[in-house]
Amino acid sequence: MTTPLFALVDVNNFYVSCERVFQPKLEDVPMVVLSNNDGCAVARSAEVKALGVKMATPWFKLKDLAKEHGIVAYSSNYTLYGDMSSRVVEVLKKFTPNLEVYSIDESFLAIETVLKHYPDASHLGHLMKQTVKDTTGLPVCVGIGASKTLAKLANHLAKKHPQFAGVCDVESMPKAELYQWMTETEVGEVWGIGKRIAKKLHLLNIYSVFDLLQTSPQSLRQQFGVVMERLCYELRGVSCLQLEEVTPAKQQIVSSRSFGKPVSSMSELAESVATHVARGAEKLRSQHSVAGALTIFIQTNPFKPHEPQRHQSVVVPLADPSDNTLTLTTAAIEGLKQIYCSGFKYKKAGVMFSLLADKPTVQQSLFDDVAAKGKSAGLMKALDSINGRFGNTVLRTAAAGTKQDWVMRSGNRSPNYTTRWDELPVVQ
Repeated sequence: MTTPLFALVDVNNFYVSCERVFQPKLEDVPMVVLSNNDGCAVARSAEVKALGVKMATPWFKLKDLAKEHGIVAYSSNYTLYGDMSSRVVEVLKKFTPNLEVYSIDESFLAIETVLKHYPDASHLGHLMKQTVKDTTGLPVCVGIGASKTLAKLANHLAKKHPQFAGVCDVESMPKAELYQWMTETEVGEVWGIGKRIAKKLHLLNIYSVFDLLQTSPQSLRQQFGVVMERLCYELRGVSCLQLEEVTPAKQQIVSSRSFGKPVSSMSELAESVATHVARGAEKLRSQHSVAGALTIFIQTNPFKPHEPQRHQSVVVPLADPSDNTLTLTTAAIEGLKQIYCSGFKYKKAGVMFSLLADKPTVQQSLFDDVAAKGKSAGLMKALDSINGRFGNTVLRTAAAGTKQDWVMRSGNRSPNYTTRWDELPVVQ
């Protein structure tokens, strides 16, 4: 049986790097990407991190620092980032089909079965790194280890220490050298150990990764549970966490956004809710699920306590679980009517889909109209196909409106270079 070997490929400063691919002038320029409504910094370039700017720092607090150091701010462009992420994954699949997309900028690859085609794992790592760069323009780091946790640790070392040139293989590293790196790495850097757990480990005199490695997995299980025990074994090179090649279906789907301006009217709230239903329903269909209930929620701005506050939600059960945008929109608007109250300045609205079930195996009703359900499925398939090809707002329900003056602010959003014909990059 082949010994497992994992590679973790992680795009460096993903959002920032996506922007730089199409605007080379931004290379080496201190820049941040802002959250919805241009609120907080959700991505920072290395130059901005060097200035001490923390994640989620509000943009208004950075104005003086930005002026002093020439920090450039861009609005989030999730359409661009999602497409670039898919392109990276397609490149990685050429090296091995055994791949798990862990997040928008990270993928685990099982590489033990393909190593025979390469001199060694490090050579494969450098080849993946260079191929992703040549194909997409995005810089990545590669960590290689006998377990997913070790691959994650190796990736951290590859990012933080220039001598690795972006690729770190801890499996081929001499034990003494690996233990030295573990000694120099804070225990909070271990995958799955956050600040809260790290503080508890400090009370046990466990400060470094090497300290954790030397601690009995069984004793840690008694205090922290089975997950910590598995992490300890993983650090010892025992693979406990398997590759999830098929992403498990979500048990809940939430679609919500803050408004670009305060909203008071029922009509604008209804447009927002209908838009969120359409987004959520598309995700439902993509994972072949149906929803048995909807939760509609609206809220005012809690950061303006001098204004009247209201935060209401309602659960709307569905007699027949559905993934049909029209059916779900009708139910959501009825729910909104139950909780709407005039005289308030609403800041956010959203929809949560719950009681999700697998569509192919969901219990059918004796009174189901099979012909009508077939037409519904065909309509939704056509809707997704057209929106997938031409953009997710080409076809939408009338309830979602056309002007949508309430949409979130994105005052400095880059073009959708890779997904819209009218926003293709132009070479002078």
